[in-house]
Amino acid sequence: QVQLVESGGRLVQPGGSLTLSCAASGLTFSNYAMNWHRRIPGKQRELVAAITRAGDSAIYADSVKGRFTISRDNAGNTVNLQMNDLKPEDTAVYFCQAVDGSNNYWGQGTQVTVSS
Repeated sequence: QVQLVESGGRLVQPGGSLTLSCAASGLTFSNYAMNWHRRIPGKQRELVAAITRAGDSAIYADSVKGRFTISRDNAGNTVNLQMNDLKPEDTAVYFCQAVDGSNNYWGQGTQVTVSS
């Protein structure tokens, strides 16, 4: 049974930093590209960052480029999202996703709230 469990979401002040983690089990982690998405209230889900299976390349949404960094540890079956200079508009539920050619798995999400 595949499980993706996000953690690290909390209330943080504008300008602050936060690291989200996603722990994967039940799959061969290194076979999956990993993505972080977010769902902002009242908006469609947005792809925030994506990283290749080997972790040698990543892409970012324009809204987070230069502030967020995605990384992965294939030995530990985890993918992280380092978020710096957080803004109120980053408030959302953040989800990790594992994707290969034919499978697509999601975690339950973790809430990030940026507010003073």
